Amino acid sequence: MPAAGYSLQTGFAVVVSANAAFYTEKHHLPDAKVSSILSSLTYSQYSQIIFPIQSSIWLKKDKYNIITDWRYLQYPSTTFGLGGRSNINNGYTIDFSYIKIHQTVLKSITKDLFAGIGYYYDHFWNVREVTPPPNVITDFQKYGLTKTVTASGPAFRLLYDSRINQINPTQGWYGNIIYRPNFTFMGSDANWQSLLIEARKYIHFPSASNNVLAFWSYNWLTVGGKPPYLLLPSTGWDDFYNTGRGYIQGRYRGRDMVYFETEYRFGITNNGLIGGVVFANAQSFSSELYKQLNIIAPGYGVGIRIKVNKFSATNLCVDYGFGVEGSKGISVNLGEVF
Repeated sequence: MPAAGYSLQTGFAVVVSANAAFYTEKHHLPDAKVSSILSSLTYSQYSQIIFPIQSSIWLKKDKYNIITDWRYLQYPSTTFGLGGRSNINNGYTIDFSYIKIHQTVLKSITKDLFAGIGYYYDHFWNVREVTPPPNVITDFQKYGLTKTVTASGPAFRLLYDSRINQINPTQGWYGNIIYRPNFTFMGSDANWQSLLIEARKYIHFPSASNNVLAFWSYNWLTVGGKPPYLLLPSTGWDDFYNTGRGYIQGRYRGRDMVYFETEYRFGITNNGLIGGVVFANAQSFSSELYKQLNIIAPGYGVGIRIKVNKFSATNLCVDYGFGVEGSKGISVNLGEVF
């Protein structure tokens, strides 16, 4: 589907996006999980190029799950420094090119519980500060600014997923734990480790309706070493760029990130073509020098949903969010935010 859009981090953008949803077995069980492939090509007002390929493929009666996250970015963007007390007026442009290759294979342990291993590779090049504040040593420079950055290592993952449709969940639980150690002997610039702990819950509310009340906890922690500045936990840098609606991507960055969001999804038209959401979130970050979390930054907003694929229940999601210090803006997704 071709589209034009706008977001805080891209400005106006031209997008061609596509998604596929399918079963890998012709004779599948009634509660078989839907496999999906999502991709898009974006060119933005700020000369950004964004090209992701993301898929979740279920095999052999849902006994194996192959998860792919590959992407290329040419990405002038904004950074504001470290910690939850960074000032919105101190933002400036950084530029980089980025290749991400994250590949994981999971095997069923019991119903809806999976464990597996993967390989994560992230490489940045042509990294530079474009418009840093004059006569100031920036947090990026203090932390360690280099023209190239490489992180490479295995990823150990434990996944619980009782949702049937991952593109538009309406029921069930999702739990995700990823431990990522990076090693110099595998090509990483430094040895460091991160831990992601994530949980989501979906319930029909009222119970007899198709409306959904959804909860999301996303906790991205540094457990050892010193990650590169561009791979530190940061607003909007989750796998689908969805944390922190109401804030520009990269608004907060720190050694640890604690995040919570809730959203209420409801129908507007009887045929399910148009729907709406209201949401609220909160995020907190530690700085590089101090482990304690800083202030809590709240966000809230509303959105509209337009169904573009009845089989997969895929929605075009357009949201407008608000944050502190006058932060506000539009975010657009193909598929639900979480």
